[in-house]
Amino acid sequence: MHTAITIDALKVLDAIDRKGSFAGAANELFRVPSAISYTVQKLEEDLNVAIYDRTGHRARLTPAGRYLLEEGRTLLEAAENLAHTTRQVAQGWETRLRIGFNSLLPAECLFPATQEFYELGVPVDVQIVEEVFAGTWDALQSRRVDLIIGADNFSKPAGNYTTKPLGDMPFVFAVAADHALAGAETPLSEEDISRYPAAVAADTSRSLPPGHAGIFHRQRTLTVANIDQKIAIQVAGLGVGWLPRARISEQLDQGKLVIKEVQESRQPITLHMARHAEDQGKALMWFWERLSVKDAVSNWLTA
Repeated sequence: MHTAITIDALKVLDAIDRKGSFAGAANELFRVPSAISYTVQKLEEDLNVAIYDRTGHRARLTPAGRYLLEEGRTLLEAAENLAHTTRQVAQGWETRLRIGFNSLLPAECLFPATQEFYELGVPVDVQIVEEVFAGTWDALQSRRVDLIIGADNFSKPAGNYTTKPLGDMPFVFAVAADHALAGAETPLSEEDISRYPAAVAADTSRSLPPGHAGIFHRQRTLTVANIDQKIAIQVAGLGVGWLPRARISEQLDQGKLVIKEVQESRQPITLHMARHAEDQGKALMWFWERLSVKDAVSNWLTA
């Protein structure tokens, strides 16, 4: 579809407005004044709209001309951004990078690397997405994200993935300080625990089989969206369950949660970083190398 409004015509209007005259615009754009005048007149004819009021000593933008200029500047900026991102893609940089992280980890574990990435001055949009249980692998498999942080080995699907271990995350069985189990004799048995609702973070997987851990047969559940909410309902005494030790250090220090020994302990799990093996975008590989550095994420796994 043909339109009379071109990027070149918008550049001419912008230059006239900034420089204050047709002659000033001609000088900036390295054209003769007659070429500037012709561009404006041609645009007015094609649109059948008066862009400049020429009744005074100096041509002034009409209301329609002012509107065209202001909206046109948005198009000029978009065109410049498009040109820049096209060059960026040609150089191997993505326009957007989506990072999924397991809810067992806090989003803050990605903030130092993200800040360093921004300091590179590369205009790549970064999206950080929280996932729970198998949802982490599911997000990578379905390409909802490009990189996952904190994936376990239990729900890993078949596929060509590159993985890197980040470290082991230990768990503790925790209850509110005023919960009935807080003063119970240990080690707690299945019978002791199953009388109370289990606090559960809902798996965000859309395709892979959902997972859960630490729930006894016929135990009632109270399900929430993520680990932060699971911690909150356990602090409130509404549920009990296993929690990452590193995520509740503050609640333990403040006496809001207490750790209870149980007969069937839960072993630490090894968390990994993963991506599709064939993906080699510059932003992806920058984060991959940065988060592979010792202690970049592992410090968040243990208290």
